[in-house]
Amino acid sequence: MCGIVGYMGAKNAKDVVLSGLKRLEYRGYDSAGICVVNDEDVNIYKEKGKIKALESLIGDVEIEGTVGIGHTRWATHGAPTQTNAHPHQSYSGRFTLVHNGIIENYQELKDQYVPKVERLSETDTEIIVHLIDAFSQKGYETEDAFRQVLNLLDGSYAIALIDREDTSKIYAAKNKSPLLAGITENGENMVASDATAMIHVTNEFKELRDLEYVVFDRDTLTIKNYDGEIIDRETYTVDWDISSVETGQYDHFMLKEIDEQPTVMRNIISQYQDEDGQLNIGKELDGLSVPRRVHIVACGTSYHAGLVGKSIIENIARIPTEVHIASEYMYANPIIEDDVLFIFISQSGETADSRGVLNQVKEQGHRTLTITNVQGSTLYREADYKLLTHAGPEIAVASTKAYTAQIAVMALFAIYLEAEQNLENNIDMFHELRTISTAMEQLKDMKDKAKDIVDEYLTGVRSCFFIGRQADYNVVIEGALKLKEISYIQAEGYAGGELKHGTIALIEDGTPVFTVITDPQIAKNTRSNAQEVEARGANTCTIVAKGLDREGDAWVLPDVHPLLTPLVSVIPLQLISYYAALQRGCDVDKPRNLAKSVTVE
Repeated sequence: MCGIVGYMGAKNAKDVVLSGLKRLEYRGYDSAGICVVNDEDVNIYKEKGKIKALESLIGDVEIEGTVGIGHTRWATHGAPTQTNAHPHQSYSGRFTLVHNGIIENYQELKDQYVPKVERLSETDTEIIVHLIDAFSQKGYETEDAFRQVLNLLDGSYAIALIDREDTSKIYAAKNKSPLLAGITENGENMVASDATAMIHVTNEFKELRDLEYVVFDRDTLTIKNYDGEIIDRETYTVDWDISSVETGQYDHFMLKEIDEQPTVMRNIISQYQDEDGQLNIGKELDGLSVPRRVHIVACGTSYHAGLVGKSIIENIARIPTEVHIASEYMYANPIIEDDVLFIFISQSGETADSRGVLNQVKEQGHRTLTITNVQGSTLYREADYKLLTHAGPEIAVASTKAYTAQIAVMALFAIYLEAEQNLENNIDMFHELRTISTAMEQLKDMKDKAKDIVDEYLTGVRSCFFIGRQADYNVVIEGALKLKEISYIQAEGYAGGELKHGTIALIEDGTPVFTVITDPQIAKNTRSNAQEVEARGANTCTIVAKGLDREGDAWVLPDVHPLLTPLVSVIPLQLISYYAALQRGCDVDKPRNLAKSVTVE
């Protein structure tokens, strides 16, 4: 949620910052603003709504300046209005600031330090910049005033600050909210909420950790802790290019990312297979002994991937595995056995609820492993062990390639656990993932079939259901989530056998019911469930594995290993969701009320 960009260099800061903000739109926001400074003035433009509204406000105004900060806001304290949008200025006009997160003690700080300062907005953010001004009025240099205020703040934040009296520097800090520094060797430095916002300038980054701040000009960038001590940290390279964060020939990121899934499978193979064709995952897990139990913790789509991962780990590695919703687990006070490995799955690596659980279980002495797409993210850094999904940036809010990448990496992890126990290996996982990649290629080229299904089953409907059993149930709840989050059709996924325990009461004439069948052991059972709803007027659409198909089935899936069918059966559901949203004129990549990276509880 929310996004920050700060730039200092030789280019026009307005263009660089706006370009970065556009690449952060996937994070979710309801207003936007920028500040560009030069020798003559501090130029602030902000507007409610999308960045295109901000651009309309700016119009053809030429804003000269090579220093700037920008922000996309998700409303928390105060409605999404132009007044509440960032940047905010201090009462003297000297300091300008943008902020992601929530300051929990802002009212107490206002009452104690700036009681007479009149607030112009309803935001907690405004108090931060007033405090910095107040400390500077007491004689503190800007960096010292910044550090003094940081030590007073309680809550989550990523902050970027400009001082009108010294525009040669930008100051930025973080705690619990993501912030990354981008560096170059040609007189440009940046900060932003993630690498996608800076990839058009650099692919070299330094991570910022909690309770650290950075001061940078065009040529130098220094990271310090809140005591002012310099922290020496190595840079790392993100292997993305501009095309990976642009739609290119596609109308939407979601469709682009669906189509990238075969490539992601091949990339995962290349990253985790050595020259001899063997699994090369041990270097990422050095020192990890086989646990007695595994607990998977995640949210949303990553939680659904975890459900598939549970089945794979238990079947291959024979280790009992549980899957938990992070926001529930954090407050559950569960009884945890000894020798448990906690696996945290997160596309962004910044999910606040998952991070809360990670902190809890680490305090209790349990081992932790993060599976994420973002190197250097909070969950990546703070876990004992980590595995990257190597999916490349995922921009659309509705996750597609991250889901299948997470499952593929869990499958490789299951093979690793199997080998560590000297169990008999009956699966050539790299061969199976190559087969999956080929199957995905076939499925992504069947877009006309998805369009036809949407026209036949989803035109004008208000609600629909998805049913499946075992692995198929894990897939249909993900399919239902995809449909509801981008098309706004009320969609629910159910285990087929549960229909007659209540849900079948909702079936009426014309109700669409999507049925997924890939398991030969229970194919007849799921067929019976479909017949039950058909008898009550449902309009059923069956997606079925090759060899289990019958006349009238809507979509026949390529043949893959039974444990890995979710990697292919989910593709039609992703495409159906995409075209349903398109048919309804919805914003496919940025659905209402949702954010890609949920960094607050």
